[in-house]
Amino acid sequence: MNPKVFILALSTVAVGLVELIVGGILPAIAKDFNISLSSAGQLITVFALIYAVAGPVLLVMTSKVERKRLYLISLFIFFTGNLITYFSSSFALMMAARVLTAMSTALIVVLSLTIAAKIVTPAHRAKALGLIYMGISSSLVMGVPLGILISNIFGWRVIFLGIAILSIGSFILISIYLERVPGENSVPLSQQLKAVASAKIGSAHLATVFMLAGHYTLYAYFTPFLESELNMSSGWISICYLLFGIAAVSGGAFGGILSDSIGAQKSIVVVISAFAIILILVPLTTFSLVLFVPIMMIWAALSWSLAPPQQSYLIQTDPSTSDIQQSFNNSAIQVGISLGSAFGGLVLNQTGTVSHTAWFGSAIVILSLLFAVFSLTRKSFVEETSMAIPSSND
Repeated sequence: MNPKVFILALSTVAVGLVELIVGGILPAIAKDFNISLSSAGQLITVFALIYAVAGPVLLVMTSKVERKRLYLISLFIFFTGNLITYFSSSFALMMAARVLTAMSTALIVVLSLTIAAKIVTPAHRAKALGLIYMGISSSLVMGVPLGILISNIFGWRVIFLGIAILSIGSFILISIYLERVPGENSVPLSQQLKAVASAKIGSAHLATVFMLAGHYTLYAYFTPFLESELNMSSGWISICYLLFGIAAVSGGAFGGILSDSIGAQKSIVVVISAFAIILILVPLTTFSLVLFVPIMMIWAALSWSLAPPQQSYLIQTDPSTSDIQQSFNNSAIQVGISLGSAFGGLVLNQTGTVSHTAWFGSAIVILSLLFAVFSLTRKSFVEETSMAIPSSND
C-alpha cells in the first residue's frame, strides 16, 4: 500500500472532526452565546447542507487546478475557519466560520478520495479508499465523546484550536510527501449531471442515501435505546460508544479488503444485505449483554463498509466523471444521515418505542438493496451513451 494514502487518511481525521464534534458541546456553545439549544443546533444543520452541496460544485469549479496545490489551499482555508471559530465573539461569526470549514472539508475529503484512487494500482484501489473512510468514520464516530471530554476540561473553544493545529500537521505532511497531481480537463457540467441522472449511477447514489438513512434511524437515538432497552448507566453507555467507534473505524478497511477480494459489485450486495439483517437482530439481543455487544459491533463495522466498494464501483462505471461521482456519493452520505435522523425521530414520536427504529431502519436498508441491485443490473453509463448517439450510417 502506498504510504501516502495513510497521510491522506490522517488528514481526513483532522478535518472530519469539525463536523459532528459540535453535537456534544451544544449546551456550552448555547450558554456562551446566550442562545437557545435549538439555535445552536443549526451549526450542525448548516454544516451538513453546505458540505453536501459544496463538494460537487467546488470540484467542478477547480477541476483544472493542480490537485496538491488545491489540497493545500483548502487546508489553509480550513485552518482559518477554525481559528475564526476559536476567536469568534458572536454566534453569527461562528456560523460564518462553519460555512468556511464545511466548504473546505467537503473539498479536502473528496480530494483525499480521488487522489488516493489515482496513486495506487487498480488492484489496491478499494483498500486505499477503505483507509480514507477509516479516517472519515473515526472522526465522525469519535468526535462527540472527544468533544465532550475536552470541553469539560478546557472549554469548547480549545477544541477548534486543537483541530486547527492538527490541520497544520496535515499541511506539512501533504506539502512534503505528496507529489504533484495534475488537474484534468473539465468534463462539461451537462455530461456530469447526465451521468448522475442515469439509471445506473443515480440509483447507486440512492443506495448510499438509504443505507446511511437506515443506519441513522437507529444510531441517532442510540443513547435512549441503550437506556430503555438495556437499562444502562452513563458509564456503560460510554463504553458502548467506544466499542461502536472502534468497530465502525475498522468497517472502512473491511469494506476495502472485501471489495478487492470478491469485487465491488458482490461486496455491495453482501454488505447491504448483511446490514439489513443485523438491524433486525439488534433489538432481539438486548436480553443479554454478552450477545448484544458482538451484534452491536458487527452493526457498527457494516455501517461504514459500503463506502469503499461503492466508490470503486462508481469509478469503474464511468471513469471520465469518477471524481465528481465520488463527491456526489460523499454528499449522499450527508443526505442519508439527515434523512435517517429525521425519520428515526418520526418513528419514535409515533410508536413511543425506541427499539422500533431498528426495524424501520432495516426496511429503509432494504430499499437501499433494491436500488443497488437495480444499478448493478443496468447497462454501463458509457454503453447507454453510445447507444443514444446515432451512428454515421443512420
